[in-house]
Amino acid sequence: MMNISLGLTLFSLQDDFGEQIINLIRKLRIVGLRVLGNPLNTEIYQECDQVMPVLHTEVKATLELKGMELLYRKIVKSDQSDYEPHF
Repeated sequence: MMNISLGLTLFSLQDDFGEQIINLIRKLRIVGLRVLGNPLNTEIYQECDQVMPVLHTEVKATLELKGMELLYRKIVKSDQSDYEPHF
């Protein structure tokens, strides 16, 4: 089992994209992923084999929507959900 921390940032060139991003976050939560959000990105902490199939399906569906053009994905090979900066 390999736990991961995944940062997901979705951008649009349209002005009315907020609801589409919220819908993606809701779908990820409904299927049981541990999802935390902040103003800059959405963070997912879970086992890799649970995250990747769901992420593939839901991100593809979201990117097919009009106006969703850019996605950044960052993956760390560990669970960083309890990270606190020490500086």
